[in-house]
Amino acid sequence: MNMKKISTVVYGLLFIALLLAPSFGAYPVFVMKLMCFALFAAAFNLLLGYTGLLSFGHAAFLGGSAYVAGYSMKAWGLTPELGLLLGTVTGGLLGWLFGVLAIRRQGIYFAMITLALAQMMFFVALQAKFTGGEDGLQGVPRGKLFGLIDLSNDLTMYYVALAVVVAGFLLIARTIHSPFGQVLKGIKENEPRALSLGYDVARFKLLAFVISAALSGLAGSLKTLVLGFATLSDVHWTASGQVVLMTLVGGLGTLSGPLVGAAVVELLENKIGEFGNLLARLTSVEWFNTLGESVTMVTGLIFVICVLAFRRGIMGEIIALVALIKRK
Repeated sequence: MNMKKISTVVYGLLFIALLLAPSFGAYPVFVMKLMCFALFAAAFNLLLGYTGLLSFGHAAFLGGSAYVAGYSMKAWGLTPELGLLLGTVTGGLLGWLFGVLAIRRQGIYFAMITLALAQMMFFVALQAKFTGGEDGLQGVPRGKLFGLIDLSNDLTMYYVALAVVVAGFLLIARTIHSPFGQVLKGIKENEPRALSLGYDVARFKLLAFVISAALSGLAGSLKTLVLGFATLSDVHWTASGQVVLMTLVGGLGTLSGPLVGAAVVELLENKIGEFGNLLARLTSVEWFNTLGESVTMVTGLIFVICVLAFRRGIMGEIIALVALIKRK
């Protein structure tokens, strides 16, 4: 069985697992939030893993689209599908604006420009009246999809969110395996050679940036629809750092890596308290229960171990191991 067939089987099993997750007691809202971050990480990986552009400003697309989509559904009464569409378009437009200003820079200069622009977006979100400032945008209604499907039920919302995330992931996969995606890989591996072959490298980079930003906007809009609010944490620079971490932990330049990385990061951040309670019961050491805010130190230590143990990321190491076994 070749790698393509193995990947198809794995993705099929993952899809079935997500379909059945609510039936096995998984909390739908948490899994939906995880799926939103998985889409966000996959969109970021399209830019970093396949184009070689390190953006520290992706929180602007996630958070900016979250605010626009949430406000349009709350104040203007837009239906969920129009709210998601508006959020996606907002992410794409922001990506085009950021890209035009930053795309001709390389390395750390590109990263710093995107970070600076994202911080400007953060201060806009902090000062603008419609965002709610430090309180965030609250009370976003889920409404009815196409005016027919009531999304107030968590289970209904779950399967709609799953369909949106799967569609976004399929779009990313199609982009990567298209001739356009092959050019992006060529630019990442050897940009001067791509230029010598006659490709307009800046245009290809800009288009990749816009696609990545639009899908990040879709993730942010969906997250707002699921949770019913958008906050400053969505547009803060830490969200940009978080998506970088998800991609590195999962496996840079792999389709499945960001999905695994998002799951690992979210589970650690949300379940570390339960993990501490379990360790306290197993070891009879109550220190784990007294960590408080210092729990982030434990989380950071776990991430350091993951990065040192899995240089290619979790999925990168697994793929390399499978390839080694096949060669032998």
